[in-house]
Amino acid sequence: MSVSLQILAELPMIRRFARVVTGTQEAGDSHVETALSNVLALPESARTTGDLRLILYKFLIAALRAHDPVTTVKAQSAATGTAADRQLMRVSPHHRIAFLLKSLEGFALSDIAHILDCSATDAEHLVAEGSREIAEHLQTDVLIIEDEPLIALDLEDLVLGLGHRVTGIARTHAEALQLIGRKSPGIVLSDIKLADGSSGLSAVNDILKKHNVPVIFITAYPERFLKGDKPEPAFLVTKPYLPETIRALISQALFFDQRAGLKQESAA
Repeated sequence: MSVSLQILAELPMIRRFARVVTGTQEAGDSHVETALSNVLALPESARTTGDLRLILYKFLIAALRAHDPVTTVKAQSAATGTAADRQLMRVSPHHRIAFLLKSLEGFALSDIAHILDCSATDAEHLVAEGSREIAEHLQTDVLIIEDEPLIALDLEDLVLGLGHRVTGIARTHAEALQLIGRKSPGIVLSDIKLADGSSGLSAVNDILKKHNVPVIFITAYPERFLKGDKPEPAFLVTKPYLPETIRALISQALFFDQRAGLKQESAA
């Protein structure tokens, strides 16, 4: 595939990324145009050596950094942006960019480090800080479905530490449905195997019949998730888990829930 065709294939995703970072398509496209001009000005050998996708995002980030995205967003989207957009724009630009490179574009930390011209450790820190800041600006109510008391308390501490609220902790399918009837949460954290032998998968599927919420499954039995009637999309974490993994996934799940339909929007 020629370089021009590769660029055309990547263009919708690059425009989407720039729009999310800056807050408007108009502002995003101005940076995309600058980035593409700079890429096309490279010698052919530079464009054809290495991963063109990485090159495109590297030049796009350079274009974004050359202009103050914070100023751009305040000027252009303060009055017209959605509430979710305005909350996202409050996140530090560097953290927001790193988080979006990871969660929206799916880049590995090594690729993010290359794009941002930093070490892998610094890239990991930037992504983590982006996750933390986004969680703070997308605070919500969380239902925990977990039958192991120590794990339930640990998850509650993680959730509260991010600034969210816990609506309750359920140990069984029946308790989960009882709690959801009292207050609808913004996200559900659920084990798969529950105290009375009931299924967290079944509980979540019943919840999703009436409540459209993102779900993170945290389980020592991932094979049951793979074989069961799992909701789509859902996140899966295997026990024992790292706290930073849970924190990042909560932020990612809430981000995509707030921006549901983003991939379906026209890039025009």
